[in-house]
Amino acid sequence: MASSLGRKLYTHASKPFVQLGEYSAVNSHDDEENLPTPGPRWRTSWPRRHWTSLYIAWLLTGVFLLSNIYGALPKDETPLTTTETIDWTQYAYVQYVTNHNYLCNSVMIFEALHRLQSKADLLMMYPSTWDLISNTTEATLLRNASAAYNVILQPVHIQHLDGGDATWADSFTKLLAFNQTQYKRVLSLDSDANVLQSMDELFLLPPSPVAMPRAYWLEPLTLSSQLMLIEPSTFEFNRILSAFTHRTDSQFDMEIMNNIYAHDCMIIPHRRYDLLTGEFRKERNQHAPYLGSEEEVWNGTKVLQEAKFLHFSDWPMRKPWLEGDESVRMEVQPECYGVKSNRSSNEELDGGEEGEGEEEDCTDRELWNSFYVEFKERRMDICGITYDTPEIVEPEPEPEPEPEPEPEPEPEPELESTGYADDEDKDEDSSTHINV
Repeated sequence: MASSLGRKLYTHASKPFVQLGEYSAVNSHDDEENLPTPGPRWRTSWPRRHWTSLYIAWLLTGVFLLSNIYGALPKDETPLTTTETIDWTQYAYVQYVTNHNYLCNSVMIFEALHRLQSKADLLMMYPSTWDLISNTTEATLLRNASAAYNVILQPVHIQHLDGGDATWADSFTKLLAFNQTQYKRVLSLDSDANVLQSMDELFLLPPSPVAMPRAYWLEPLTLSSQLMLIEPSTFEFNRILSAFTHRTDSQFDMEIMNNIYAHDCMIIPHRRYDLLTGEFRKERNQHAPYLGSEEEVWNGTKVLQEAKFLHFSDWPMRKPWLEGDESVRMEVQPECYGVKSNRSSNEELDGGEEGEGEEEDCTDRELWNSFYVEFKERRMDICGITYDTPEIVEPEPEPEPEPEPEPEPEPEPELESTGYADDEDKDEDSSTHINV
């Protein structure tokens, strides 16, 4: 018994005390006086793999919750974060052609969209009376547009108005875009313009029968039909036809669109999407309607860089495809403005003084003139012409001259006469009496 107890005591005594950092050994079972005191170097730690596992679990949970939230939204309200899954064959840029004068302009619009790699279809509506197989200028341009820029050609019956200007009357054809129900949305663009950047993002705007910019240059503000985002439908097209039938003589496409949609239309910002060339001709304190702010300072270079659609409008300057008078261009081109600058002492200023002076800033003038030069050069490259020439009207043949009648013999004068022989020989231009 004693030996057994001795072995246990020996075994217990031979075990070394366990050291825990700065903990002191526990030698007895006294009360709180002899409890171990924690040292400064002791701390708990969690293996890094546990933190990694927890982070992955949080991430997966977040992804799961977000996918359920977005999946529950209606399709039309689902946020669009990528264009990879969009069926771009449901959307189209639309041009309408009514005569050969505007055909080249429309082809130039499509060339720009093709060059800018726009994803939507390019649809050209042209008169059904044109023969695409012929060797006419119209047929050649249409075939080239289809081959070079993948333009879809669609013949239509051209709408005309009795009376009024032929150009505005033919513009009713653009309203046929409402009847292109093979597309979910179409973007109709006037052809007297330049496309500077792709506008594919407009097709992804929230649903609306039509979306248009404001004609910011008009008072009161109205809708501009130069650019129209349309959801084609039979219902909306019938509204257009009804308005067309009951129009007045002074109403054209812009007036009809305002009558129908002025109070129920999605507004596309005119800034970027409907810039007029005439904006560059204004005084520097007159740009607030376009800029949308009285405080913002006009910067023509910046405005042009952000613009996507530039519309030619510079009355009395003629459109860029029509040859105009050079004196008119010189008269209406933008003014240059004086800006302060610091000159070196070697430069002579007005009055012989040195230091701060003024230099001319002709940026707006240079930009404005470049619009017309670029259009002319690109028109030659695409269509082989710079200006439209008026149609040659064959003169009517002049009638053959009638043979001259044989002269009648002169009557013998009477010896005494006081007047005309009879009333039939009276000549209103004669007042001479012959007296022999």
